[in-house]
Amino acid sequence: MASALVFGGSGPLGQALIARLTDDGWRVTALSRQPRTDAGAVRWIHGGLEDPPELPRAAGVIFSCGPLDLFSQWYAGSDIACPRIVAFGSTSLHAKRDAADPGERELAARLQQAEQRLFQSAAARSAAATVLRPTLIYGAGRDRNLTRIAALASRTGFFPLPRAATGLRQPVHVDDLAAAACAAASAVASQGRAYDLPGGETLPYRDMVARTLAALEPRPRLVELPAPLFRLAHVAARVAGVLQGMPPGAIARMREDLVFDPGPAVRDFGYAPRAFRPTAEMVTPPVG
Repeated sequence: MASALVFGGSGPLGQALIARLTDDGWRVTALSRQPRTDAGAVRWIHGGLEDPPELPRAAGVIFSCGPLDLFSQWYAGSDIACPRIVAFGSTSLHAKRDAADPGERELAARLQQAEQRLFQSAAARSAAATVLRPTLIYGAGRDRNLTRIAALASRTGFFPLPRAATGLRQPVHVDDLAAAACAAASAVASQGRAYDLPGGETLPYRDMVARTLAALEPRPRLVELPAPLFRLAHVAARVAGVLQGMPPGAIARMREDLVFDPGPAVRDFGYAPRAFRPTAEMVTPPVG
């Protein structure tokens, strides 16, 4: 039976990956900041990478579904015996590299440094690493993008957008990312490489939001505002605390194309993401 060590196992991506691994007969050890109960082939370890608990000394494959900078730092300082590492990063490495906001540029730099650290550390111990960079993730009702939009629209009955929100997007389903991680782990061609993982459809930001709202019941209205009026509404929403946690550059990027090439991932490990067809369950938090 193959063995995997999964970091970020309690997050939406980690949960999707663990479900796929156990269905395929893997034995999984997973790390979570929240205490969890062992179940079947899954053994949980309570703790985080900032102060890691005692972990297995060997694994068949390590999967990292959490922050890449923390994982790469842990891996560089560890002595775990593992021939294969698959870690998730982010296309923010590209999208925020030249952002106006210093915090976003710093995030892009951290991601770049984390990738380099991981590849160098793996090469030094004759292990093979792969980095997967998703774009806008959805599907488990726990993301910070479409789920946040759906929650705000459900509370108010509408969702405002500027009329120029036509930048292209490629939302990717969390289950497609889990499938990609499993496929990459066994693909020799993916060793020592990083891949952008967009979704299977490219569409304007406005249409992405419209489809999200159409999945809800009752269906909120999409309200498109002139830019000056939208800016006023945005300021009012921030003052009211409605948009807490939204990056400063998020509004400006609604007009920008954030499009990435899936071709290398398709070629090297058969990446096959679905088109964007959201349901209510995909963009609303799970009950319980």
